[in-house]
Amino acid sequence: MESKTQNQLYTNEYKCLADLNVYDSPECSRLATQAAAGRHLKFTSNQDTAIKVLLCEDNYPGWLAVSDLNLLQPANIPYQPQTFAEEDIKKLLPQVIDFTHHAMEQPNYYLWGGTVAPNYDCSGLMQAAFASVGVRLPRDAYQQEAFLLPINVSQLEPGDLVFFGTPQKATHVGLYLGDGRYIHSSGKEQGRNGIDIDILSEQGDAVSQSYYKQLRGAGRVIQSFEGLV
Repeated sequence: MESKTQNQLYTNEYKCLADLNVYDSPECSRLATQAAAGRHLKFTSNQDTAIKVLLCEDNYPGWLAVSDLNLLQPANIPYQPQTFAEEDIKKLLPQVIDFTHHAMEQPNYYLWGGTVAPNYDCSGLMQAAFASVGVRLPRDAYQQEAFLLPINVSQLEPGDLVFFGTPQKATHVGLYLGDGRYIHSSGKEQGRNGIDIDILSEQGDAVSQSYYKQLRGAGRVIQSFEGLV
């Protein structure tokens, strides 16, 4: 690709024609996140084999392999975030929950950086579930925690998010289902290597107990993240 054409690209917005991997470095060896077909991104800089991008819906940075440029098309209409009233989001929560159950029914495994079916990481599953009804969340667990309305664990309702980690930072997130249960995608070492349901209790099995000991708090989705406009 000629340099002039490349320089033109970096000032424009593009739409993904397919699900794309977005990496954490220009070497494109480790996944940072994924961009589902239909998402928008902007180019911010380039190297010989990779282009630095910013995903419009969640302001998430990463690197796209140059070989994937043919899977982009110019966005004729720039990304415009939808706005939702809190009561409208509440009405959509059953669909969000259904999405996670359907995802669990498909063969899957935990994928660091995964945000598209069938393999997700914890916050990627939350992001995809809400995106399925048009509601956008930030990318990482700690970003989602900061974006949501904090609530006490005793106030949990189906569709709320529960956060786990250290006292300093949320490192894991799940979707509350009611009756003390939550659905999440957990890793191979500490979790179940994929999507499953655990309980918020010391009485659960080893995996549930491990996460319960790391419980930080909970949050409620009352708005959609506006992203890059």
